[in-house]
Amino acid sequence: MAHLNCGAVMLQTLEHPNDQLLRELAPQVLGAVVRRFRDFAVAEDAVQEALIAAAGQWPRDGVPENPRGWLIQVASRRMADHIRSEVARRHREHVAADEAERLALPVDAGTETGEDDTLVLLFMCCHPALTPASAIALTLRAVGGLTTAEIASAFLVPEATMAQRISRAKQSIKESGIPFQLPTAAERAQRLRAVLHVLYLIFNEGYTSSAGPQLRRGDLSDEAIRLTRIVHDRQRDDTEVAGLLALMLLTDARRAARTGPHGELIPLAQQDRALWDRRQIAEGVALLSAALPKGSVGPYQLQAAIAAVHDEAARAEDTDWPQILALYELLKRMSDNPMVLLNHAVAAAMVHGPRKGLELLRALDSDSRLAERHRLEAVRAHLLEMAGDHVAAITHYRLAAGRAASMPERNYLMMQAARLSEIRSTDQ
Repeated sequence: MAHLNCGAVMLQTLEHPNDQLLRELAPQVLGAVVRRFRDFAVAEDAVQEALIAAAGQWPRDGVPENPRGWLIQVASRRMADHIRSEVARRHREHVAADEAERLALPVDAGTETGEDDTLVLLFMCCHPALTPASAIALTLRAVGGLTTAEIASAFLVPEATMAQRISRAKQSIKESGIPFQLPTAAERAQRLRAVLHVLYLIFNEGYTSSAGPQLRRGDLSDEAIRLTRIVHDRQRDDTEVAGLLALMLLTDARRAARTGPHGELIPLAQQDRALWDRRQIAEGVALLSAALPKGSVGPYQLQAAIAAVHDEAARAEDTDWPQILALYELLKRMSDNPMVLLNHAVAAAMVHGPRKGLELLRALDSDSRLAERHRLEAVRAHLLEMAGDHVAAITHYRLAAGRAASMPERNYLMMQAARLSEIRSTDQ
């Protein structure tokens, strides 16, 4: 079997009416095949071949009654072919044929495990043979459907570095000798924090795509919410699981107001808050309110609290920025994430004025994780505009636009620069 090594890229380039269904089924099928055959790299290739077969046959023949079972069976046959080929190469054809036939038996939906295979795969990817960073990267590929470039953007590292990390992750699993299978309850507890971080990154990429023509990818953010709900159902006493689900709901509640009729970005302060999903906001607030009194408060709960303050303001000018600033002060003590520091600078500017925010940004200029990233310059441009320095703001809006890989964000930043240029021309 040829090594396709295309992962999420193939899913993103399929063009047929069943694209969404295949995207949803892909991680579930991969989880089932890996669980059966215990070989992640080869199973990934087999599933990709099954998806390609579905993309060609389903539009012509119709979607089968059990599409998940169909994909699992086709992938299993590909795995069986691989087993035959490998064993034949070692002159053990008779063993291979028997084993391949046994493993490639028709899939009966009733015989499959009741576990959600996507969630199973999520925990499986957080493998003890991997560093946390490598486990997260591999999971984002297998479960989240992100490309290597998107994962690199989420980690603030070059794409080539991330490609090597994912490749090493697969190799480490192969060399470790540790079975790639559903972890025990104790192992799941040990891997939970890495799983939550994966879900957080998948949601963020779905909510604001790092690249491409669309501001968001609803399939990713919806899948992150779905999986987090499953984790929460099984970890009711974990306040950070509740905090993460609350954060997702409170943030996703604004989705309908974030873009205009042509997909253009609408910033938070200018959104029509009547379009916000009040049901999601109420659910998120309820989750957070139940979690906060239980004891230890973690970063997801703090971020959810910040989102709740934004969501509960009837108008942008009613936002309780001092409370948001205080929450970011707490969050800074728990994380050195540069995005937290960037958002803290914005909150400080809203409370103490733009010059204070600009002063805090200077400390981030030497942070290599933000080098060549557009968000630092976009925030700087916004604060310079607040300070009345339109010439410098135009320069930094254009600099940020040149670095943005997302078309809606790039267009928004260019429009901001053009708007200020027009104001300057009128004033002169």
